[in-house]
Amino acid sequence: MPVPMSAAVSPNPELNPDHPADPPSPSRPSTPPVRAGVAIGALIALALVALALRAPVTATGPLLSRIRDDLGLSGAAVGVLTSLPVLCLGVFAFVGPVLGRRWGEARVVLASLVLLVAGAAIRLVPNAGALFAGTILVGAAIGLANVLLPGMIRHRFAGAVAGVTAFYSACLTFGGAGGSAVAAPLAEVTGSTWRIPLALVAIPLSAAAIVAWLPQVHAEAAPAVGPAAIRVRLWRDATAWHVTVFFAAQALLAYVVFGWLPSMCLDRGISETHSGLILSLTSLVGVAGAATLPSVYRRLPDQRVPAVAVALLSGVGLAGIVLAPAPWGVWVAAVVLGLGQGAGFAVALSLIGLRTGDGPQTSALSSMAQGTGFLIATVGPLGAGLLHEATGGWTAPLAALLSVCVVQAAAALVAGRARLVRVGTR
Repeated sequence: MPVPMSAAVSPNPELNPDHPADPPSPSRPSTPPVRAGVAIGALIALALVALALRAPVTATGPLLSRIRDDLGLSGAAVGVLTSLPVLCLGVFAFVGPVLGRRWGEARVVLASLVLLVAGAAIRLVPNAGALFAGTILVGAAIGLANVLLPGMIRHRFAGAVAGVTAFYSACLTFGGAGGSAVAAPLAEVTGSTWRIPLALVAIPLSAAAIVAWLPQVHAEAAPAVGPAAIRVRLWRDATAWHVTVFFAAQALLAYVVFGWLPSMCLDRGISETHSGLILSLTSLVGVAGAATLPSVYRRLPDQRVPAVAVALLSGVGLAGIVLAPAPWGVWVAAVVLGLGQGAGFAVALSLIGLRTGDGPQTSALSSMAQGTGFLIATVGPLGAGLLHEATGGWTAPLAALLSVCVVQAAAALVAGRARLVRVGTR
């Protein structure tokens, strides 16, 4: 039988008297409670998809020096390469909900996984144009799936949004850790500078995710026809904008870390293999940070404290990477940075679900936060690379990143408040 990605649905416990939520959208049929085994099967499919969505990006960082030397790329070109996936995440975050309403969210997620395999395969072609083209396809695929999955979680796991979101973000983080950890060793084992390792971290896992996700496509209800009955007035809502700014800051910091942390470590005198392992350690510690969030949330009236805390941890960790004594200080800083980054990503995703009242609202806020957030975050990897090239060090990029942490902490004070975004009917 097809296995629907659903679970018993309960109302959102957060109510906002100033911004009351509308009734659930009739465009989505209600999902009846299902057996535990069915929900577990759906969670396994969600986990495999999540694992496939980070490794193709994080594997690039440890191989960046090899790519630059092999293709003769300038510092600006390397900055563009590290920024391309983030740009695609932003652009296709606006496209994903439109395609989801037309073809069905589960079908679009499946198509994105196929596109991810295609992009990873194109990067095997031995020229710079293929690398950039394949990276665009990989970023587009991840952007489509990224924006749809939070809405699906909110709709189908409405009684456990924070817990399932933490599980999903932990899988994303673990997949990123795996990509950065195995990239350099795969290059040594295969004798390939970077092409085969990039393909190996992306194609097999994406293929497994495609197989696991197929039952979700068969179980999905037919997509709604016509306009939705619920309109989410997000672009004039302060809470929605603060969630977006928090997400943008988190994404900017994360993709600077993915793209440049190994290079930072190399400049501190750490070997290429150990630099990749430091990035992997950062991601693995992040899994623990994301996994602890549900228990933290249950003890607090809202999410302001953990949201501010992750910004502070990220700032301390980044400062340690650049300024702490090498090598032991860098390893300690990587643990602190990992806690901030992993828990911060989980907080950013959970805020999208917790600040909305139903699946359509979550999809709309996900599109706004991820689309706008990733477009803003595009300047991070590119700007860090340009600042490093202009100054010859990492002090100036660090100062800019610490200012982003301050902005993230300020946004957290509003985004973390227990209230829903403004909604209204047509």
